[in-house]
Order: sequence, then C-alpha cells, then structure tokens
Amino acid sequence: MTVYCGFRVKEMNCFGRRFRRTVPTRGSSKSELVPFRTPRINGWSWPPQPLQVVGWVVYIYLTVVSFGIFIPLLPRPWNAMSYAISGSLFLLHFFTNIATVTIDPADLTVRAKKNYSSPLPLFDKAKQAHVIQDLHCYLCDVNVGPKVKHCGICNKCVEGFDHHCKWLNTCVGQRNYWFFFVALISAILAVFILTVVILFIFVQHYLDPHILRTHPQFGTMLGNTTWLVFLPLAPVKTSSAGLLTLAFVTVLLCVVCMLLFCHLLGFHLYLFYKGISTYDHVKNKREKQDRRQKTESKSASACSLKSYTCSQENRDASNNCEETFSQSPGFANTNQLSCRLSDSICIELENFKKSAEKENSFNYGTENPTQNETRSMSMSVIMSPKPDRHEEDQGTSEKLTPEAQDPLGCSVMAQDPTSQ
Repeated sequence: MTVYCGFRVKEMNCFGRRFRRTVPTRGSSKSELVPFRTPRINGWSWPPQPLQVVGWVVYIYLTVVSFGIFIPLLPRPWNAMSYAISGSLFLLHFFTNIATVTIDPADLTVRAKKNYSSPLPLFDKAKQAHVIQDLHCYLCDVNVGPKVKHCGICNKCVEGFDHHCKWLNTCVGQRNYWFFFVALISAILAVFILTVVILFIFVQHYLDPHILRTHPQFGTMLGNTTWLVFLPLAPVKTSSAGLLTLAFVTVLLCVVCMLLFCHLLGFHLYLFYKGISTYDHVKNKREKQDRRQKTESKSASACSLKSYTCSQENRDASNNCEETFSQSPGFANTNQLSCRLSDSICIELENFKKSAEKENSFNYGTENPTQNETRSMSMSVIMSPKPDRHEEDQGTSEKLTPEAQDPLGCSVMAQDPTSQ
C-alpha cells in the first residue's frame, strides 16, 4: 500500500496475476476438418428438443382430461362410443408416434457402417462445395442415391429426406414418413372428437345438467353445484366454476392443435399433389426468390442506367442548341439592333428631360396648353420610327415656317406670313 495525496492506494502489479488467454482451438484452419458431434440415431437420442417435450406434455394432458374428466360425464350410450373411438385414436397416435421417433431414417449404406456412431467431421466448404457431390457424401464417406440428403442436425444421410421435425426430434424420411402421416391424421381426429365432447358438456351444463349426472355415484350428492371427476376409479369433487374453466382451457388448446395439424396436413396433401417433398418445395421456393431478386436488381440497374443516359443526352442537346443559336448570324444582328435601339431611346429621353427642366426654370413651374401639346409632340417623335434622309429633305423643301420667340415667355410661336 502506498500513500498518495493523503489517500492509500493499492499497488497494481500487472505481472502478479494470471491472465485468461484464449487458446486457438484445434482445427480452426479453413483447410482442416474439425471433429464434430456423433450422428443422432433416432428421436430418442440425447438431448431432447424442447418442442418434443412440449408435444408429449400436451398429449398426456389431453389423454387425462379426455378419459378422466369429460368422457365419464356423457350419458349412455355416448360415453361407451366415446371411449371406443377416442381410445382407438389416442392409441393409434401413440404407437405411430413411437414408431416415427424410433425408426432410424438413415440410408442403408450409412446404417451398414461399423463406425456409424463415431463422430463425423464438420463439413469444410474450402475443400468441397457441397456435402453430397457426384452421389458421394464426403462426411459419411459413402455412396448414396439421388434422393438422399445429409441432415445437418442429425449429421447423417437420410434416405428419401423430407424434413427434420423438431416435434419428433428426428428426420422424416422414406422409412418413417407413412408413420408420421398416420400419426398426424389420428391426432386431428382425436382432438376433433374431444372438442365435440367438451362443447356438448358445456351446453348441457346450462340446459339440462341432469343428463351429465347419470353415473350412480352422483345419486348421493344433492344439488348441481358439485361435480365428480376421474370417475369411476378415483372420484374427486370439484365445483361448476372449476369444471367450466377446465373445459374452456381444454377447448382453446384443442383449437390451437387442430389449426396446426390441419395446416400441416393440408401442406402435405399439396406436396402429394405436386409429387415433391418438403425439401424440394423449400429448395424451389429459395430458387424463385433468388431469381426474383436478380431480376429486380437487373431492372433497377437498367432503369438507373437509362435515366443517366437520358439526362446526359438532354444536357448534350441543350449545349449544342445554345452553341448553334449563339453562332448563327441572325442572333448576332438581332443583338446589335436591340442594343442600338435602346441607346437611341435613352439619348432621346435624356434630351427631353433636359429641355423640360429648362422650360420649368423659365416658367416658374407654370404650364400652358401650348407647352403640353409641344411635349406630347416631342414624345411622339421620340417613340415613332425615324424617317429616311430622303423623306426629311422632301419635307423641309416643301414647307418652311419661320419661328420667333414670344417676348412674354419662352414658348415658341410661328410668325404670320401676312404680317410680312
């Protein structure tokens, strides 16, 4: 510890501590393949997907509320029919789901390898452009068929690859596709029947609740506000509000499941109609988007180039027109003529202004009609075009009138010829 300005400061020793240094990982070079995780054998391989856990929780919940709460409330013979139909659909979905998850969808050549469960290297694009090229997988190191694709999540080649299902935590391929399809249809039918049963119970609870209380264990109970669930093995009392709340939540869950399942079923029926797989559909869609983006970029570049060329042509045309018009002789003559006219008009106006000032100085600001007439005549002379010299000579030779000054003023008057 050292003292600095009255405060104790702890000495900092940078060399007395061990720093955390990042060691380069093995295989960080682009030209080297890095060992990767082991391939997933099926949907039971660890770790499970979150959606897979959610799916099993929803299945267990719907099974419990169906056979433990709502179906026992139905009157006979509807309860027996519901037990039979719903039980068959739930069992069918259970076994087909188990089969889809358990079956290994990998290609036969991959499953025949002795080191199938050993770690496979991570794909390196610096060495190969595609994982499967010329019907040979460079990760699994096997020759595959034309419909085989290497799944990046399962890290193995799947025969007749359709898609990787996160709800099942496995790939859906040629070996387990039909189990997947039957599980989908059975789930839709089971959820639909459960929804109909719950809606029937909900309506009858308000119209005629005695129809829902036909079980012998309801005979000892008075009133319609108490209900029994989990009949007949473990009856549990509940209120009407609790039963209706559970029914409402279950119906909402069933509606959401039906929407998802029906959308998935419609999509796969569309794929059946087109004769393609989910992977082919996604691949074609991406190719269309790439082509659309390329055409849009080309059209945008063409439009920008066209507008640029049009603007350049307009500039060149305007420059050429200005140069041609300025170089033409008519344009020069017009400019000279306008300049001469403006100069002559300005000179005449200045002369007229000087003469007017002189007259005002002699007349002390008074004017008479003779002066106004003289001024208007002078303005008309200024604004009118000047006659030729020949015409001026003729006019002066025809008539000359001597002029004299008025002794009382500065106005001009003509002498009478008779006075001479």
